[in-house]
Amino acid sequence: MNAEEFRARLVLELRGEGIYDDRLLEAIERVPRDMFVPRPFQHQAWDNVALPIDCGQTISQPAVVARMTQALELDERMKVLEIGTGSGYQTSILSYLCRRVYTIERHRELLQQAESRLEALRRRNVTARLGDGSKGWPEQAPFERILVTAAAIDIPPRLSAQLSVGGVMVVPIGDDPENQRIVRVRRQEDGLDIDDLGPVKFVPLVSDRAAEPLSG
Repeated sequence: MNAEEFRARLVLELRGEGIYDDRLLEAIERVPRDMFVPRPFQHQAWDNVALPIDCGQTISQPAVVARMTQALELDERMKVLEIGTGSGYQTSILSYLCRRVYTIERHRELLQQAESRLEALRRRNVTARLGDGSKGWPEQAPFERILVTAAAIDIPPRLSAQLSVGGVMVVPIGDDPENQRIVRVRRQEDGLDIDDLGPVKFVPLVSDRAAEPLSG
């Protein structure tokens, strides 16, 4: 199969797994996942599997990317905060679906790679920085949507505080990789509404002491 056929196969598979958002599926088809995958795994770039990247991290399984993105209920007017830029693959998909993406990555090497890819793809509505994602981006808050791509022990209070009223955060919860859940947090005037969206497996959200300092 050629690249176009691989992309079409993946989109068809995602539809079969309950992904119904046409804008999201179009974005997944447009973003060249092979650009975000290390050379030894290029032959698996369009498979529905997670793959290793640098710094001991992974590029998530497309089905997980799609589930979490769909749960955000995005529209093109929204400002989104992403915690964990990683390869930049998820960031790139978000950039097609909202007005502005702010993304934070704690590994300098990954951030530099992601910024290079996003520039090559001309995704000009993304602002990225190096730092501790658990602190969020207070000076840009509030955000209509927040996506966390690493597992927190519980709902991160600093991040939920940066949601606008009516805003949505999607975050994996659980300190045991074998018992993590995706939850959707909706901020209301009087507190948080929480929905369990099912099992998942992510690397842990690391904060403070292990994080690299913010870049200048």
